[in-house]
Amino acid sequence: MYYKTFIKPVLDFLVSFIAILLLSPIIIIATIGLTLANHGKPFFIQNRPGKNERIFKIIKFKTMTDTTDANGNLLPDADRLTAIGKIVRKTSIDEIPQLFNVLKGDMSIIGPRPLLPQYLPYYTEEERKRHWVKPGITGLAQVNGRNFLDWEPRLKLDVEYVKTVSFKVDLSIFLKTIYKVLASKDIAVDATKSQPYLDELRKNGM
Repeated sequence: MYYKTFIKPVLDFLVSFIAILLLSPIIIIATIGLTLANHGKPFFIQNRPGKNERIFKIIKFKTMTDTTDANGNLLPDADRLTAIGKIVRKTSIDEIPQLFNVLKGDMSIIGPRPLLPQYLPYYTEEERKRHWVKPGITGLAQVNGRNFLDWEPRLKLDVEYVKTVSFKVDLSIFLKTIYKVLASKDIAVDATKSQPYLDELRKNGM
């Protein structure tokens, strides 16, 4: 409890601050490249539920354009993904701006990934426990399959993390994340191909 309440928030602030300084050249280069590729829009900002389901604005690098069809509907993700966007996703650079969310206090370095607000009505009571802690840039599910996991085992791992959070668990996840990023493992460039939307899946199931 002492770790989760006091030590973890301090580590989050220090690690995110130092990481932003160290990664600033990559942040600057990616921002310039994506600004050119996305017509002046290098960042993707979206509402996500955080701790206690409080909505906050997550920030990521924008890897897709806003190209629409003749009816004004967005084209499929694969058709909007830019060349530099593919590289940014493949190397997980698109996740780096979330360090600012951690610095602000909306997120943690380690925790359940913040998913879409539209999923909230479709969680079971057990799955809702994933919102007992701050969401993270990486988590237990991300080092055990990431987007290639089916929803039920993925959400189960999120809840397992909430129930077992400790420095030892966080350190293990952190080290495994570094390995997976360097090895480019379990990264879905087009996430929609690896996993359907949870609300659509459960709505159809109902």
